[in-house]
Amino acid sequence: MRGSQKRQDSLFSYISLEQRVPSNHPLRAIRKMVDRALEQMHDTFADLYSHTGRPSIPPEYLLRASLLQVFYTIRSERLLMEQLDYNLLYRWFVGLSMDDSVWDHSVFSKNRDRLLNTGTVAVFFSSIRDQAKQKGLISDEHFTVDGTLLEAWASMKSFRPRDDDNSNDGPGRNPIVDFTDQKRTNDTHASTTDPGARLYKKGQGQQAKLCYMGHALMENRNGLVIDTRVTAANGTAEREAAVDMIKDVPGNHRITVGADKGYDTADFVTQCRWWNATAHVARKRRGSDIDGRTTRHEGYRISLKVRKRVEEVFGWLKTIGCLGKLPHRGRERVDAVFTLATTAYNLIRIRNLTATS
Repeated sequence: MRGSQKRQDSLFSYISLEQRVPSNHPLRAIRKMVDRALEQMHDTFADLYSHTGRPSIPPEYLLRASLLQVFYTIRSERLLMEQLDYNLLYRWFVGLSMDDSVWDHSVFSKNRDRLLNTGTVAVFFSSIRDQAKQKGLISDEHFTVDGTLLEAWASMKSFRPRDDDNSNDGPGRNPIVDFTDQKRTNDTHASTTDPGARLYKKGQGQQAKLCYMGHALMENRNGLVIDTRVTAANGTAEREAAVDMIKDVPGNHRITVGADKGYDTADFVTQCRWWNATAHVARKRRGSDIDGRTTRHEGYRISLKVRKRVEEVFGWLKTIGCLGKLPHRGRERVDAVFTLATTAYNLIRIRNLTATS
C-alpha cells in the first residue's frame, strides 16, 4: 500500500550520530588516526591559549573541520560552516552533536595565525607520519623528491614596479593595465597583493605566474609524504629544498633519492653523497652528472619508475586538496595550508593501505 507523508517533524531523535555513520565508512578509520594525533598535541594546544577568559572553540574542532574542507574540496570556510550546520557526517567527524550550534566562519581567520600555522600543522603532520611508520608503511631507505608550482592568490595586475605609487591607475577598483613593451622581473617588480609571490614559469614555452614552490619528500614503499617545504619560486629552490629534506631523514644509513632531470646537477649529486644519499636522478641527454656507478644497478631503474608516483600527490593536492589556486597569502600561511593538505593526503592513503592489507 502507498505510504502517507508526515507533515509534522518529530520533536526528538532516538538515533545517535554514531549509529548514523556506517561502520565501514572511510572517515571512521581516519577519525581514529586524527583523534590519536590530537591527543598527543594536548600540551601544544595548552601553550597556545590563555588559562583565563572566555572559552574558545576547541582547536581540535577547527583542525578536524579544516581536514573536512580538504577531503571534500569545499572552496571556502563560509561554505564549510554552512555544510557543517546540516551535514550529520561532518558533525560526527568534527565532534559536534546534532543540537550543537556551529561557529562563525570568521573564527578560522581569527585563529589562523595561532592555530593553523606552520608549527602546529607540522606537529600534526609528524604525528600522522609516525603512526604510518608504526604500521610498517614507510620505507627508511628509498625516497623520491620533487617540487611543484603553487599559484598565488594574486593577479598579474598587482605585479608592479617596487617604486610605483599607483598614481597612474585608471578609475575603478579594476583598472585597465597595459604591459606592452614592459620588462618585468622579480628584481624590479613585486606583487602588491602578495609580496612573497614570485613571477616564475616551470619550463620553456609555459606561462609565467605569480607563485610559490611546494616541495615533497616521498618514501617509495607506499607513496606517503614524509616531509614538505614551501619556498620562493626560483631556479634553484627545488634542489636546495631537496637537500634540506634529505638532511632531516632520520638515521645515518645510506639512502637513495629519486628525482627528475631538473636535479641532474653536479652540486646536487655532490651534496647527496655528502649526506650519505645516492642520487637516482633521471639523466640529461647531454652533460649528465650521473655515471655508470649509479645507473648499472637495478635499484636505479626501480627508483626512476617509482618516482613518478610523486606526481599523483601533487595532482591530488591541486584537484582535490583545494590547492589549484592558493586560498591564502604569505609564505608562512601557504606553508601551513600545503602541509595540512599533504597530511590529509597521507590520512587517506594510510586508510586505503590498511583497509586492503
